[in-house]
Amino acid sequence: AYVELDGPSSSTTPGKKGNLTGSARKLKDDAADWHNLILKWERLNDEGSTIATKIVNLGLSKKSDLEPDVVMEGGRLAAGDISEDMKRSNQELEEECVKLQDVVEKMANMLSKMEKMVHAERGICELEAFQYGETGRAAPLFHTWSTQQFAEVSSKLYESYKQELALKKTILQELAHTANADLSMVYLSSWLYQPYIEDSGKLLLESLLLETGHRPL
Repeated sequence: AYVELDGPSSSTTPGKKGNLTGSARKLKDDAADWHNLILKWERLNDEGSTIATKIVNLGLSKKSDLEPDVVMEGGRLAAGDISEDMKRSNQELEEECVKLQDVVEKMANMLSKMEKMVHAERGICELEAFQYGETGRAAPLFHTWSTQQFAEVSSKLYESYKQELALKKTILQELAHTANADLSMVYLSSWLYQPYIEDSGKLLLESLLLETGHRPL
């Protein structure tokens, strides 16, 4: 279940011979793209979770280094070793933050691709409304779904990932600046478990793959 699906070269209409064309071709390719994008998103989410955990640990370690009694020599802070450790800690923290920002940017790029699919499928619906009227085409392109249902499923998936990306951006902005350990744990949990991507979204994706023949009925 967790492998990338084939692209345009291998898809045929369920129960028919020959390669798909037109709207059916586009919808089946989109279904494979949804699967592959979501698979890549989950990999990025795991990668980002590991990076975010490092950021929290570095931040908490930095905080604990600042809390011990200050060592004074002749009325001045003995800054030698402490200063060097702080520099290394700050540099490592900055590097991890850059890595997490890169993950979020990759997710944003994927969301942009999702949005383009939503717009394309709405365009297919508008074309069919022009060609066939409000009742739509006489027979479904695949098994049972109307073309409108494809657009609705894509829209629902897109909105959930759009909300999740907004949460990721907030976590990215706040994580390195949060001194509260409990709040840091909330951020880490929110990143990992993705509250806006519900099980219903996974069901929608599987239904989409079944309808387009990527999954056997």
